[in-house]
Amino acid sequence: INYQIMDKDLGKRTPKERYNDNVAAIRLLFSLEKQGRNATKDEQNILSRYVGWGGLADAFDESKSNWANEHLELKSLLSEEEYKSARESTLTSFYTSPVVIESIYKALNNLGFRHGNILEPSCGIGNFFGMLPDEMKDSKMYGVELDSISGRIAKQLYQNSNIAIEGYEETKLPDSFFDAKTIDKVRPNGIIAFVTSRYTMDKRNSNVRRYINERCELLGAIRLPNDAFGDTKAVSDILFLQKRERPVLKDDDWVSTGITEEGYVINQYYIDHPEMILGTIEKTHAMYGREDITVVGYDEPLNELLEKAIYNIKGHIDEVDIVEENENEIESIPAD
Repeated sequence: INYQIMDKDLGKRTPKERYNDNVAAIRLLFSLEKQGRNATKDEQNILSRYVGWGGLADAFDESKSNWANEHLELKSLLSEEEYKSARESTLTSFYTSPVVIESIYKALNNLGFRHGNILEPSCGIGNFFGMLPDEMKDSKMYGVELDSISGRIAKQLYQNSNIAIEGYEETKLPDSFFDAKTIDKVRPNGIIAFVTSRYTMDKRNSNVRRYINERCELLGAIRLPNDAFGDTKAVSDILFLQKRERPVLKDDDWVSTGITEEGYVINQYYIDHPEMILGTIEKTHAMYGREDITVVGYDEPLNELLEKAIYNIKGHIDEVDIVEENENEIESIPAD
């Protein structure tokens, strides 16, 4: 069975609660693997609360006395390789909230997407799979996840999906086959929708944006407030791209950055479309005291702000017949 996420507040818990949820999910995963069976519906509820180690660096710090028990527990629970992977992910592993995922699917629906091949190249435990709307249920879902524990949990949650546990660049996926995610793999006119740090759009060096723009048209972008990913305070964007039939050599406005009236350097797209920033830009201090900018959210709930913003994502995707790809092509392999 494939799990369906019903809890829109998944992951909205204190650090200690998130830690306990993670450990409960890992213990259950190990037990299921030992028994050689699939998770039941009730067991999937426990597995679905695994949120990774983003923001939980204290659990890996021997000097934090109030986390001493958790530190010892993790050391005994995980293999050396699993522990190292978990510790390294504390700064990078943040799972996309159901509210953000739901808005991405609504935008895809507005663009005319009803069913097709959907690829999630960094799927974590598969929250995009669990939020698939009923009207898109005829789609084929494919996932790739580098982290062993996350990928194995995803396989238990989405038992009818194709999930490979390996580095994305190693995966034997066909080119021009998918309707969402990643330029090379997506078919011409397919949609790429992804969450990325604001630096993809705001970095002064425009090489990455120029490369993307040659191959894709930007349909729109949404800048999220700094609390969209819990207590990380990271500012992220949702980008919607449509793959071009063939590369073109031109620089659309969004390839460049500009300066706001307040003197902030941000992408020209957001200067031209300030309504797509879901909050107020303010100055802040990043790591090592350097000046940076952040986006402080409005009082309005995030789901309502996103509801308005997604109607400004313009474009259209044509219906195509789903082509069955040879299942053996993306057979899951254990990560070393």
